[in-house]
Amino acid sequence: MTVEQPDLAEHYSELAAEYDEHWVYGPEYIPWMSARIAEALSLSSADRIADIGSGTGLFAREVARIVHPDQPILCVDPSEAMLRQLSTPSSPGLTPILASAEDIAEERTRLPYEALDAVWLKESVHHVTDPGATLRGLAQRLVPDGRLLVVMLPATIQYPLFRAALERFEELQPDPADVVGHMEHAGLQARLFYVEHELRLDRDKYIAMVRARYMSLLSTFSDSEIKKGIDEMRATHPEPVLVFPDRFAFVLGVRQGGKR
Repeated sequence: MTVEQPDLAEHYSELAAEYDEHWVYGPEYIPWMSARIAEALSLSSADRIADIGSGTGLFAREVARIVHPDQPILCVDPSEAMLRQLSTPSSPGLTPILASAEDIAEERTRLPYEALDAVWLKESVHHVTDPGATLRGLAQRLVPDGRLLVVMLPATIQYPLFRAALERFEELQPDPADVVGHMEHAGLQARLFYVEHELRLDRDKYIAMVRARYMSLLSTFSDSEIKKGIDEMRATHPEPVLVFPDRFAFVLGVRQGGKR
């Protein structure tokens, strides 16, 4: 079955104002994930850092608090509505860059830094049309020994979504092993590992997130399909608190020393 792809610009424009609310599963989630990103990339205050597909800067803001970078973290996103939520005056460690991953990879957008020490993409690689070419271009913007991290959901998930959504996820989600291959073809030394965090969410809160289409995947469903799916979720999960694992694949690539 061919799935019609959502209008991502429209999706994120509509979601922008409430994006942080939908993504903050609980008070510990953002600090936990941000710490894992900083740890995987071995970030230091001297690094020139970019968050590609940053959205509202949820994770970049927390990484900046952890790392205290000497230069602002570049928050790169193609959605102007999402970047407006950065609240830059209260987040001096962040600089918004209106651009796509492809714009950065193909050097169509000029960055304030000549090269980058560390780059991450969190749950945005599935939006890239040609991941091999884009990751290769991003790798070329790294300094020798620079690091590129792709954080993505695995090929299957255990979210308490309705069955059609879970099946469509498996149909559309890239395989982390393929991302490893793309990084290796880009000349990076790559490795794949997984991290997991247990989520405990009020069922009504999670249903509201699904109704708001907090995952871009859910934008491939019509209003009536979402309503039917929510009815299914209510029947399948009568418990007031949903407990499920949030498991992520971390694909880390390191550029070997040498001339850029």
